[in-house]
Amino acid sequence: MINQRTLQVDIAYHFDLIQRLQKSGKTQEAISAVENACNLFPDEYLFKLIKNLFIPIIYSTSDEVSFYHQRFKRGLQDLIEQTSLGTPEEKSKALAGINHVTNFYLAYQAGNIRELQQQYGTLVHKIVAANYPQWLEPRTMPQLEENQKIRVGYISKYIHNHSSTFWLLGWLRHCNRNKFEVYCYYIGNQPDTVTYKFKEYSDVFNHIPENLESVCKQIVTDNLHILVFPELGIDALTFAIAGLRLAPVQCTDWGYPVTSGIPTIDYYISSELMEPENAQKHYSETLICLPNLGIAYPQLEVPSLTKTRSDFGLRDDAVVYLCCQAPYKYLPQHDFIFVEIAKRVPQAQFVFVRADVLKPRLKATFAAVGKSSEDYCVFLSFLNHENYLRLNLLSDVFLDTLGFTGGNTTLAALACNLPVVTCPGECMRGYMSTGMLKMLRLSETIAENEAEYIEIAVRLGLEPTWRHEIVQYTMKHGKCLFNDKSCVAALEEFYQGVVRERLRQS
Repeated sequence: MINQRTLQVDIAYHFDLIQRLQKSGKTQEAISAVENACNLFPDEYLFKLIKNLFIPIIYSTSDEVSFYHQRFKRGLQDLIEQTSLGTPEEKSKALAGINHVTNFYLAYQAGNIRELQQQYGTLVHKIVAANYPQWLEPRTMPQLEENQKIRVGYISKYIHNHSSTFWLLGWLRHCNRNKFEVYCYYIGNQPDTVTYKFKEYSDVFNHIPENLESVCKQIVTDNLHILVFPELGIDALTFAIAGLRLAPVQCTDWGYPVTSGIPTIDYYISSELMEPENAQKHYSETLICLPNLGIAYPQLEVPSLTKTRSDFGLRDDAVVYLCCQAPYKYLPQHDFIFVEIAKRVPQAQFVFVRADVLKPRLKATFAAVGKSSEDYCVFLSFLNHENYLRLNLLSDVFLDTLGFTGGNTTLAALACNLPVVTCPGECMRGYMSTGMLKMLRLSETIAENEAEYIEIAVRLGLEPTWRHEIVQYTMKHGKCLFNDKSCVAALEEFYQGVVRERLRQS
């Protein structure tokens, strides 16, 4: 007889091993570990899911990006065909699989991934619907009596200090309490001072960690008019919950700036400054663009400068280019940009944060032109929030990533008056920094292509007077990026309009 507890421990061990290998950039070892797990546990949907949808966090060449994109595409089709939900055990194992895995890294390959997102979102919806048919049918919009408020719920694993939800504080803080009741559902379990801010700004705050059934029951009991998922694509459990129909209207927004592809998500709430033309084609949801950035981002408190460059391993005479994005945002086809800047700005230092997995690739890129990456690249480990902002204060230029730009990081740079070089991409996730600079009316550092990106970065490095002018301009006008209440008013107008329309239809 199989000891179920021992079996679950073994499954958890292999799952953790795969995750660690993937996150450390050991792609082939991770794939081998997946194959081994599939052989050991042939009936576990979790490992079938990982095998078919595996994506590296780092690529050696641009050809690898294309290879793994096509691999994912084929694997998703195979997974859909292999997924059987005919027995209680099959339903349970499939649910356990999607509760632990997302296709998070797909979006970092750049381009429009709506079709793949819809295929995966439909698969997740099918699995949760098979397990919870009672939460599948359309829900009637609750009637609004005179002076009764619209009930809006926000659900996330990250209702604490996290980049995917920190921006949400502004929506709650500036909410019109005469017209709305705010419900929060915190399904994570890392409460901190930001969590208490969310609790302060909520009328009802529920902390229900890692329990799909309990949180769904609570949401249904609360009889919401609107349910909002601040991010869909980072946390697997949240993504699964979104596949159910728990409120008459369900929305997501740019805590994760990619369409969810889930058929039970009705609206994607975005920013009018961050969307390119014909943006609706990137979304399975109906796209709603709020004014400006679409968020009332809290004003950041910039600490006093108590560190020096030497504390971060930087030269006093260097032109410091801050490259602080997560390593999976850096695609190999853009590595040449660093080399081209270094050729023309001899004093350049590129500082990366928590990106050691990029070292081998950048070493090879610099070596190809007879240079040593160690002369130009500095790699830092984890920094707390205050020291991260101090690093911004000590830097000269913020180099944005192409294809998937900064969000919180760009706002932090601008709060520190750091010049930002960016180049808009095809989709919203490649347009975020551009939207911020447009709101700031600072278009000089928005490039149209890679060549212009390099020119702007070089000019900022070689012309300290121009760089100083941008610093001074940002210092004078940068506050417009924060605590923007106009988008909250527009958001609430949308909420009221969609509730009225659903009530009229019913």
